[in-house]
Amino acid sequence: MTKVLIIAQVEDSVKWEAGFRSHADLFRTMSITSQTFTTTTNNEVAICSDTSDLAKYMEVLNSQATVDAMSFDGVKRDTVKIFVLDKEVKL
Repeated sequence: MTKVLIIAQVEDSVKWEAGFRSHADLFRTMSITSQTFTTTTNNEVAICSDTSDLAKYMEVLNSQATVDAMSFDGVKRDTVKIFVLDKEVKL
């Protein structure tokens, strides 16, 4: 399982969350098995996704459908940062 972290600024975190929650069908096409997210009072969002197929995840992330969803949700595209979490500390 690969974890992907996305951080971005949005126009309105309440509007973004409502839109984000409505995209379950799109998320399923990304081979996502679990998603955790948070919003802040200054309209920043962070999403951590577990995916079983990183190539498919990235393909859908870069698709027009995702661009349209982000636009609808008010994501400021120039602030999006994507991190593939590939290191781990065993405790």
